[in-house]
Amino acid sequence: MRYSKLSLLIPCSLLLNACTTVTPAYKDNGPRIGACVEGGPDRVAQQFYDYRLQNRSNDIAALRPFLSDNLAKLLTDASRDTEHRQLMSSDPFSSRATLPDSANVASASTIPNRDARNIPLRVALKQGDQNWQDEVLMIHEGPCWAIDDVRYLGGKCPCSCRHAAPVDRKPLTGGIPLPQSYHP
Repeated sequence: MRYSKLSLLIPCSLLLNACTTVTPAYKDNGPRIGACVEGGPDRVAQQFYDYRLQNRSNDIAALRPFLSDNLAKLLTDASRDTEHRQLMSSDPFSSRATLPDSANVASASTIPNRDARNIPLRVALKQGDQNWQDEVLMIHEGPCWAIDDVRYLGGKCPCSCRHAAPVDRKPLTGGIPLPQSYHP
C-alpha cells in the first residue's frame, strides 16, 4: 500500500513541474558591448545611484557598467561636442541641476527578470528639504540590466536624459523632447 501511493505521487509531481515551468518571453536580448553590474533591475539602479552619491561625478567611463550601450554612446558623444558640454556639467541623471543627497529606487515589478525587456522604476530623490521623483528606464541588454534613460519627472519640464543630449536620429525611448526655450 505504501509503494502504490508513492508511485502515484512521483508522476504527479513531475507532471505538475512540467506544467509550471515558465519559458522566457525573450530568449535573446541582444549583445552587450561593455561590462555590466550584477543584479536585477532595481538592484542595478540602486547601485548606480549609490555610486553617483559616493563619487559625485559625471565620468561616463566610470558609469559605463551601469549604462546601456546606446545611452553610453549618446552621453559620450554629447560630452565631446562643445555645443552640448553644458549638459555634462550639470547632472544629466536627475531633473535637478545638482546631485541629490539621497536616492531610493522603488522595487521592480513582479515580472521575472528574464521575461521583460524594459522596466521603468521610480526613484525618490532628496536634497536638503527638497524631495522629487524621477523615473529610470532599465533594459535587459545581453545578460545584464542597464539604465537606458532617466525621465525627468521632478524638474521644470517633462523630458529625459536621452532627449537632453541632441542627436541626429530619433530617440529610442518614448520620452518627451525638451522645449526649444529650455536651457539647463
